[in-house]
Amino acid sequence: MRGEATVLHADLDAFYASVEQRDAPALRGRPVIVGGGVVLAASYEAKARGVRTAMGGRQALQLCPDATVVPPRMEAYSAASRDVFAIFRDTTPLVEGLSIDEAFLEVGGLRRIAGTPETVAARLRERVRAEVGLAISVGVARTKFLAKVASAVSKPDGLLVVDPAREEQFLHPLPVERLWGVGAVTAEKLHRLGIHTVGQLADLEAATAERLLGSATGGHLHALARLRDPRPVDTTRRRGSIGSQRALGSRPRSAEELDLILTQIVDRLARRLRDGERTCRTVVLRLRFGDFTKATRSRTVGVATVRTATLLAVARALLTAALPEIESRGVTLIGVSLSQLDRAAHLQPELPIDWGDGERIDTALDAIRDRFGAESMGRATQLGRDAGWSTPVLPEHE
Repeated sequence: MRGEATVLHADLDAFYASVEQRDAPALRGRPVIVGGGVVLAASYEAKARGVRTAMGGRQALQLCPDATVVPPRMEAYSAASRDVFAIFRDTTPLVEGLSIDEAFLEVGGLRRIAGTPETVAARLRERVRAEVGLAISVGVARTKFLAKVASAVSKPDGLLVVDPAREEQFLHPLPVERLWGVGAVTAEKLHRLGIHTVGQLADLEAATAERLLGSATGGHLHALARLRDPRPVDTTRRRGSIGSQRALGSRPRSAEELDLILTQIVDRLARRLRDGERTCRTVVLRLRFGDFTKATRSRTVGVATVRTATLLAVARALLTAALPEIESRGVTLIGVSLSQLDRAAHLQPELPIDWGDGERIDTALDAIRDRFGAESMGRATQLGRDAGWSTPVLPEHE
């Protein structure tokens, strides 16, 4: 016996765009693009015309000239996410959030009080639609990996249960891109080797997969292809990093523009750090150049910090060092991650102890934004900038 399919992966459909369509009935059934210079999200009507996330706004409108373009409203998306996660936690105490719009739920212990996992999943979908006004796709399977694949296959607005007795029949015909961890580079490498489906990868010996793809990647992907994923739904895991990124499109960006975008990202991440009562020691700068190659630069400070000024100074130093390469190659994405996180209670200031004005400023700004909204206070450098400069907090992909 493989065990019962009791893991749910719940994933909101075209989340940002769906919130816009929910809040503006005139947009329902029409192609919607969230974002200006770069597509942050697209409705399924726009996706059907070829519009994709991170695509340049001009290209998106060439593909879908009748689309309605709306600026992002991050507070509305955060509020919708909180409402949906409240339903998740009302369904089961075993919830592992992955990002703003998706989570794993373990429902194996609910059979006597709530019915089968499929019944629980169907009821959850009904509640999200009725109480929050959004469509959500749910996959039900024995493992987290299969549940995530099932929810993706069921989109949009679907429910798919993977019978434990038919897992191979479900997974092996799918393209290798469905495997957790296969990006464009790995997919291209597999295709060159004649491997296009999950089943073809599963047919290899583990040692062969490791030799072709590297020990860590090959072993991980081969295990998933062979249906090995022992990870339980983890409700206690604290994130090892937090981050945000912004796609920039293809046009050149000045050093001043990049600094402003970097400042917006760090401002929001530092606030999230303090809200979560965490500290960090390592700042990571993520770049995607004009040729779509990627690079990371990082720096670790001697003492953990929550100070916006400290984090921004480190991020700016990393960006300054990367400017020559950016000028020669262009840049299409910039992101920042804060890692080596720890509890704020463990923070020990260096001697001489000097809390200074910086911490008082951070605390005052946090209190004002909590009371009057995230956009109530901003830096002078942002005055007069259009809404396209706003940097949404996107989920970390690590």
